[in-house]
Amino acid sequence: MLDFERQGEVAWLWLNRPEALNALNTALTAALEDAIERVAVMVDVSVLVVGGRGRAFCAGNDIAEMGPITPEAAVQLARRQAALMDRFARLPQVTIAAIDGYALGGGLMLAVAQDLRIASDRSRLGLPEVTLGFNPAYGISRLLDVAGGSHGRDLLLTGRSVHASEALRMGLVNRVVAAPTLQKSAAAWAAQIAKSPREGLAATKSIVRDLRAGTGAGEPEAYGAALRTSPAARERIRAFTERKRGR
Repeated sequence: MLDFERQGEVAWLWLNRPEALNALNTALTAALEDAIERVAVMVDVSVLVVGGRGRAFCAGNDIAEMGPITPEAAVQLARRQAALMDRFARLPQVTIAAIDGYALGGGLMLAVAQDLRIASDRSRLGLPEVTLGFNPAYGISRLLDVAGGSHGRDLLLTGRSVHASEALRMGLVNRVVAAPTLQKSAAAWAAQIAKSPREGLAATKSIVRDLRAGTGAGEPEAYGAALRTSPAARERIRAFTERKRGR
């Protein structure tokens, strides 16, 4: 139910439950947990792209599993999934959600957990939980950070889904492309990001995470550490300096 691919410095995770619109259940949650641990130690991977097979990126938590689950078990699963979303933020790799089709409920929160989002022009995104009588189980603060207070509250309190073009205006996604070009466009974007030294990408992502958490980001220290310990950074500074001298 989860496919893994490598293309140079870019890795892909594909949710592969198309018959269930890639809905999150206990088994898929466990598969994602395992995959993230594998990716975290891949020092030659700079970017991770998360996508979904079939007609949906992820349609949210699996209703078939939610029906018989006990409240206690639901709380435990929600805590696991909340930790899973936070784990994406702690990866050293830049992460991109490639959204095609539906990204609803927990599926939208999975997309929001990534650093960047690109969507096809046939995608629809939303948080229908309130219409069913409950709240999203995780990710609300991250949603408000990404989409802005008023837009986030709109999604949370109306339960409506929005087209990719409106999601772009909200800041919920960074780019919208024609559906047939989504994978190619995501791959090109990932490859562009991967051209930068991995150490700088990881340090910048860590600073953003710490700022969002309200802790000291330590930008000067991270900057100094990169200059002191990153061969790639030193080499690029040297090459840049030599190009300027040669003008």
